[in-house]
Amino acid sequence: MDVNAAVAAAAAIAGVLTGVIAMLAFRWSEREQKRPTRTSLHTDPVLPPGVDTVLSVLRSSAVVLDEADAVVKASSAAYALGLVRGGKLAVEPMLQMARDTRRDGEIRQVELDLPRRGTGRGEALAVSARVAPLGSRLVLLLVEDLTEARRIEAVRRDFVANVSHELKTPVGALSLLSEAVMGASDDPEAVERFAGRMQIEATRLTNLVQELIDLSRVQNDDPLEDAEPVRVDELVAEAIDRCRHQAGTKQITMAANVGGGPMGASDEDGGGRQAETADLQIWGNRGQLAAALGNLVENAVNYSPARTRVGIAARRVPAPGGDLIEVAVTDQGIGISEKDRERVFERFYRVDPARSRHTGGTGLGLAIVKHVAASHGGEVTVWSSEGQGSTFTLRLPEAGVARDRATDHMSGLADDVDDGPPDGTTTVTTPTTSPYESLSAPEVLP
Repeated sequence: MDVNAAVAAAAAIAGVLTGVIAMLAFRWSEREQKRPTRTSLHTDPVLPPGVDTVLSVLRSSAVVLDEADAVVKASSAAYALGLVRGGKLAVEPMLQMARDTRRDGEIRQVELDLPRRGTGRGEALAVSARVAPLGSRLVLLLVEDLTEARRIEAVRRDFVANVSHELKTPVGALSLLSEAVMGASDDPEAVERFAGRMQIEATRLTNLVQELIDLSRVQNDDPLEDAEPVRVDELVAEAIDRCRHQAGTKQITMAANVGGGPMGASDEDGGGRQAETADLQIWGNRGQLAAALGNLVENAVNYSPARTRVGIAARRVPAPGGDLIEVAVTDQGIGISEKDRERVFERFYRVDPARSRHTGGTGLGLAIVKHVAASHGGEVTVWSSEGQGSTFTLRLPEAGVARDRATDHMSGLADDVDDGPPDGTTTVTTPTTSPYESLSAPEVLP
């Protein structure tokens, strides 16, 4: 009896223990199933609420990394810059920054030069990278592209340096000449000679300051705010009158051909040709257009030998977006080499610095022409051959076409003008002969 009771008791205790163990095992299994694994952390990460929306509106390139350095979220800009490849952050310095931030929670920032993706020319991409913790397990990387900002800053530094140099030259000359005048007070001929040189340097300084003001205006002002229809024949006449004295001194013949015939000519039946020339009109700022064309004619006269010819031709040319007015200035001067043709529209760039100093050039005239053409929705092109001369051509929308799209299209083109050297927007063409080598029946203006 005692043996049976002991066996029964032992069996009951064993059953209870088995049930307790089974229940504990079941509870433990449920808890393990609910606990996230390392695999689930990597394959199904969760961003904090609202972070995805914020990242989608940021201008910076954004990358979110998890604790295994896998990319959880990346913006399209990050892929475009080549930061993310194959689901991983491809820039080792940024990856190391992310690991350090994950370890100590400190925010880090650094500027890097990265190779530009898809080019074999070794061009650097300047970026600023900032890393910060995002929650307890994620890290946020924000990358800002600084390439354009650095380019603009370099252009500004060069501009300031060039202006300082250009101003220093005539100012220094005036200082030395004034000392020479004081030292030669007993020699009237020397005083007269030095005073003449001082007048030349003062004129050069005045021209430089004026062209700096003009360049600032065409860069900052909207030329179409005070736009009006401007007759091309009036612009041509004004440009010729501006250079008449210089041309006469060098015995340079100036010929104008507007609208397919000599400027001011008329048909036998009375005024047919005159009506055609008056029909060529440009919609824009009269002062800026006159300054641009005047600069082209003045350059043609300054860089032409004595007893040569300068021609100004204007015509209407068809174009897909509407007719254009094309004004070309042709000279028989020294010409421009192929390597210089790419840079003639840069500020302060001179093909022949010694000749520019002799003629009083500042190196800003063609830069002003470029900005005026772009802000009016047109372009300036150049053809040149060394020893044969050059042809600079302004192409601008005709008055009716430009007026129709002035509000939305022209101002947008003005904003796109860069503050530095040409970046491809200025077309340079090199045909075998000048497109304006001859002008039919020109009016010769001595």
